[in-house]
Amino acid sequence: MTDNRPNLGIMVTCGLLTSLVVIAFARMAYGVILPSMRTDLGLTYQQAGVLGTVTAFGYVLFVLAGGIAAARFGARSTITFGLITVALGFAGLTLASQYWLLLALMALLGLGTAFSFAPMVSLLAIWYPEKRGFVIGLMSSGVGLGMLVVGALVPLMTHLFGDHGWRVSWGIFGAVAILVAVLIITFAKDPPRLTTDSPDSSPAADKWLIYKNPRVITVAAVYGIIGMTYIVQAIFMISFMIEEGHSEATAGAFMAMTGLLSIAAGPLWGWLSDHWGRSNALTTALVLVTVAMGLPLLDQSIVTFFLHFLMMGLSVNGMFALIQASATDQVAPRYIPIAFSFVTLFFASGQLMGPAVAGWIIESSAGFRGAFGFTFVVLLAGAYLTLKIRRFPAGYAVGDTTPPADPGVVESVEAAGARR
Repeated sequence: MTDNRPNLGIMVTCGLLTSLVVIAFARMAYGVILPSMRTDLGLTYQQAGVLGTVTAFGYVLFVLAGGIAAARFGARSTITFGLITVALGFAGLTLASQYWLLLALMALLGLGTAFSFAPMVSLLAIWYPEKRGFVIGLMSSGVGLGMLVVGALVPLMTHLFGDHGWRVSWGIFGAVAILVAVLIITFAKDPPRLTTDSPDSSPAADKWLIYKNPRVITVAAVYGIIGMTYIVQAIFMISFMIEEGHSEATAGAFMAMTGLLSIAAGPLWGWLSDHWGRSNALTTALVLVTVAMGLPLLDQSIVTFFLHFLMMGLSVNGMFALIQASATDQVAPRYIPIAFSFVTLFFASGQLMGPAVAGWIIESSAGFRGAFGFTFVVLLAGAYLTLKIRRFPAGYAVGDTTPPADPGVVESVEAAGARR
């Protein structure tokens, strides 16, 4: 580590808190807040569903722009802009009642997330390449931590403030977002301007080199498969379990177990990948998730569902961290913000498609078994693609193949290849 690198603990804390705000608060907390928010505002279920979809669309539409902005203007400024945008959305939700305004504010949450999450992952990957899996895994643990906070905070605010508790919850989220933005602007640090192949070229100008590269597209496809299958499991597995005669309380306890395990799973799998090899760990984690998804297809007993949620908790957050780290491994450091935003577009698109496809299958005669059979097959395809990732040659897919002068900023290509 060189002297010019920022403190690892501070940067990881900034990353963890960023994921807590823009993923747990801005993306996932809506499902917890929705019941009281829908009742207070008199929203229909269709209107409530559209609000959630608008946030996802905002993320999809702007995630590429977030990566380009980070490459052109710096990750620190881009992340700060995203967090302030998310904070404005939270603040508006504490006051708004008109549906058109709610739509705009939920879209603002998606936009802010697009300018925060991917640039933060990129920043950690560039500064700490030799610990890339570990630091990204630590950042991903912020999502599990955030959902624990949401699960405790929202019911408490509803108890204390009644019908307006959901507004207070959004307000607290906004205050935390501002605090994290202050931390980023104070402590986060952009890496030195990395050398380019041409003095007149910027990373953003070469974006099509990334978008058309087969290696980047392969990683993006795996990330899209992960997004599609994970969201189907998160939305429908509890309902599947209840339909099979198990209690809602037991299902909730199993889901809570998954959340707790996922906090530690990300950094542990990331650390393993830094020492054992990224693709080795990624293939193992994805195979475990595939097996977990297949278990309820064989048997619907309480033991089988327990094993499903246990295996998901032990592996799914690691799978996220490893595919994210793998995306940053494929390109030279100056291209990382654009490359990671590009593969995240596939992930977000998968999250949009997954519930629609699974819902259609469930409504047909196939039911829940058909929906999870579909996710199992798609995960098998993802496992096959990870085997292709294992055969990638050493060196970057896009950018200089020789290591930069400062090994403290970016690891050598030879070291990266050895860990594959």
